[in-house]
Amino acid sequence: MSWQAYVDTNLLGTGKISKAAIVGLAGGVWASSPGYTLSADEQKTIVSAFNDPANTQAHGIRLAGQKFFTLSANDRSVYGKKGGDGCVLVKTKQAVLVAEYTAPIQAPEATPVVENLADYLIGVGY
Repeated sequence: MSWQAYVDTNLLGTGKISKAAIVGLAGGVWASSPGYTLSADEQKTIVSAFNDPANTQAHGIRLAGQKFFTLSANDRSVYGKKGGDGCVLVKTKQAVLVAEYTAPIQAPEATPVVENLADYLIGVGY
């Protein structure tokens, strides 16, 4: 399966995720939803967010020009909120899954979609 198919089918296709991307830990966007552009600085911040969760917690995370308040951050996952919308970032062995959801979708609906895909990718070596 192509990386784009994971974004289109496993994330956007659930109806719970509105925008998504897969960012390689070594740099570069492997796949993204149409019109969802993460700047080079945003990509670096996304990858480094897991190295210093306390800093991510303190400063939030910026995705496609939108700043999200960080609800929680650890070495695997970052959860953010902006008004009624939110984001879920999950690190795998080689990439970070970046997903945004919009109200009325809530975190308990969107988070398992991203976490489960991350578990699958980790299980197959990615």
